[in-house]
Amino acid sequence: MELEEYVRSILEDIRKRGIEAVREYSKKFDNYEGPFKVTREEFEEAERLIPEEDKEVIKKTIERLREYHEKQKPADIVYVKEGSLYGIVFKPIRRIGIYVPGGKFPLVSTLMMVAVPAKIAGVREIVVTTPPRDGRVNPYILYTAELLGIEEVYKLGGIQAIAAMAYGIGMEKVDKIFGPGNRFVNEAKRQVFGVVGIDSLAGPSEIAVIADETAEKEYILADLMSQLEHGKDSKAWLLTTSKELAEYCGREGIEVVLCSSLEECVEKVNEIAPEHLEIMTKEPLELLDRIQNAGAIYLGPYTPVPSADYFLGVNHVLPTGGAAKFMGVLTVLDFMKPVSVAMVSRKEFIENRYLGIRLAEIEGMELHKRSMEVRK
Repeated sequence: MELEEYVRSILEDIRKRGIEAVREYSKKFDNYEGPFKVTREEFEEAERLIPEEDKEVIKKTIERLREYHEKQKPADIVYVKEGSLYGIVFKPIRRIGIYVPGGKFPLVSTLMMVAVPAKIAGVREIVVTTPPRDGRVNPYILYTAELLGIEEVYKLGGIQAIAAMAYGIGMEKVDKIFGPGNRFVNEAKRQVFGVVGIDSLAGPSEIAVIADETAEKEYILADLMSQLEHGKDSKAWLLTTSKELAEYCGREGIEVVLCSSLEECVEKVNEIAPEHLEIMTKEPLELLDRIQNAGAIYLGPYTPVPSADYFLGVNHVLPTGGAAKFMGVLTVLDFMKPVSVAMVSRKEFIENRYLGIRLAEIEGMELHKRSMEVRK
């Protein structure tokens, strides 16, 4: 059975049968049969299990994320014209869901990268779903959630977690779902879009590096390999004018392109539209304006992608698979809605309604025309 059909069948089954189906799939895929919602006792136990030095690492990282993202909060745009008021006001999404993938290690950074801008935007309710291991949620995930003021955490993974959040099964329905996942989670998010909003469809990790002969070759190789660590589908490109560097980084999994100029490197990067782009050249800022397509751009020898993944404060939720040609990094705005506002004076309305009346006539909308004509 193809992925699309397989995921659709499970989503439809859960939508029809509700919590009973969620329990069955949780048992089948996560080998879990207990209560889904994490208890207060489990939060308290998690805090006891985390070493104090790790608590400080998490706290300081959250502080750095807050400092960076607080500067993104938009101001309402309102102006007055001829006694009328017009503008855009920004309203937070009321309730969101964050999917935190399971696996051997806890993806604490994923939780922080999504929850911090959500809180700054003013999102009131945040739900976290994550697959349990041996019936438990990783204590680092629970400790981080509590620090961020998140009390709703569910032991739910995979397709059933996306369905529960989208359809409101075992919890109140969310308005938008965030967070990466495997191909089953990605496909489930794609199929529930419209019922709820989604952030994006995250693909394999990508890194591209533009470098010249001044770049430190050990830095370049380490950075390229760091993103291949995500999995066998991850992609790494080196675009360089240095033959020596090209030969040094010619390893399995790395696509090396020897270019005749930095301009050619830039052209090829704009075609690739990578998730992450590092620029390690003699004058990296000189290339910045020429880069049109990249999820994130990191300049200079001391801005490796892993530092941005973890502690710089910038967000690591980025477009992949060429999507950087039309979308960008996760920001506070992803958790807000721009709402149009207008309050028109009688004078401006009467003087200008002929425009609307004629357009309504052109479109054959008689009741639209009547709505404008009836006012005196």
